Amino acid sequence: MRRREFIAGLVGAAWPVLVLAQQSDRIRRIGVLSSFAEDDAQAQARVAALRQGMRARGWNEGRNLQIDFCWAGPDAGRIKSCAEELIGLAPDATLGMGSASIAALKQATRAIPIVFAGIGDPVGQGFVESLARPGGNITGFTGLEFSLGEKWVELLKQVAPNVTRATYIFHPEIGPYYPQWLKSVETAATNFGVETTAAPVRTVADVERAIRVIAAQTNGGLIVQPDTFTIDNRKPIIESAARHRVPAVYAYRSHAAEGGLVSYGPDVIDQFRQAAAYVDRILKGEKPAELPVQQPLKYELVFNLKTAKALGLAIPETLLATADELIQ
Repeated sequence: MRRREFIAGLVGAAWPVLVLAQQSDRIRRIGVLSSFAEDDAQAQARVAALRQGMRARGWNEGRNLQIDFCWAGPDAGRIKSCAEELIGLAPDATLGMGSASIAALKQATRAIPIVFAGIGDPVGQGFVESLARPGGNITGFTGLEFSLGEKWVELLKQVAPNVTRATYIFHPEIGPYYPQWLKSVETAATNFGVETTAAPVRTVADVERAIRVIAAQTNGGLIVQPDTFTIDNRKPIIESAARHRVPAVYAYRSHAAEGGLVSYGPDVIDQFRQAAAYVDRILKGEKPAELPVQQPLKYELVFNLKTAKALGLAIPETLLATADELIQ
């Protein structure tokens, strides 16, 4: 064999190895779309969990990973433009916080993988074909089941037995799945002899008005839908409920920790840590359609005893014994 042909043969044989080395050294890029405000402590806790999960799998920002964030807040127009901005960066995968974010990412791309965490009913919302077989470019970890609405009504009656009216507040655009939640709440309320009222809210002023109406009635209570608007605005919601002395039930621990009476729902922070596993597998070549949607493994029941005392409520000892956390 001639020397030139021999060298060419060596280069040709080495080419696949060189390509693989270059690919493994390439910095991978993921885009994160959040319908929370950037300074929201709950949102930052979710991001921290995601980063922790990625580092545990060998992905380190600045070395082999770049994460691009777009913080839209609960603004439908901004969420849509954020999705378009992130997809325009051609990331290897994306992750969305909140149903509105997933809907916007889905509209922006049918090719780039999308991972979700902590959202309710991904099948009903049209994100995946089924939990076992997502069937498209979207998969993730569902955080909420609509049957939880029944549990919230039950808890409200247990901690505030005199409640005969329950108002359900929600943002109709940010939380478009509200009919399913409301149906679950109404079904349970009938069984407990509680009258329900649906109160759509789009601003903090709307929230204040809705709670003022509840307070003006006798034996009123509040159930807060878990959507990014109510999570972003949990402080004014909790403060208004306390000011008007209205017992309220929430979905997430963060609400009880910040002064809400009681919360019951999944550990959504842990779900973002788990979501890193799916992002990792996608970056290594697996398809979202092949990764089944995972359901919650852990639910948390949290009582704020200081708030209960301020409202003059005595939570039954049998109920306290089942709590995951009691906040003094």
